[in-house]
Amino acid sequence: MSQTILIIEDNAQNLYLMRFLLERNGFTVVAAQDGRHGIELACANPPVAILLDIQLPLMDGYAVARELRKFESLNGIPIIAVTSYAMVGDREKALEAGATDYIEKPIDPDTFVDHLRRHIPG
Repeated sequence: MSQTILIIEDNAQNLYLMRFLLERNGFTVVAAQDGRHGIELACANPPVAILLDIQLPLMDGYAVARELRKFESLNGIPIIAVTSYAMVGDREKALEAGATDYIEKPIDPDTFVDHLRRHIPG
């Protein structure tokens, strides 16, 4: 049975690469290009994990993570911030907002899926 990953990402190239890597490894991918739509998708059909860009239109990834964590049904779902924000303190800021982990862009295709799998039960 395929596991569903929600990607909240507004950059088409980043979305394409993540989708390609995940689908090649047996995951089903659902995508949203903004935080509000991502929250709706997560609530309607909780995925096994959420990959969350920080630089999003309308509401940034920090606000999206905080909003997702308000829903009890989503509390056990790992949220992985995937971002080009790589300054001192950016990782901590993502974790404080509710992210489970943090992956810097550009992502490494050789380690990306294994990094995500560490957070998915079973």
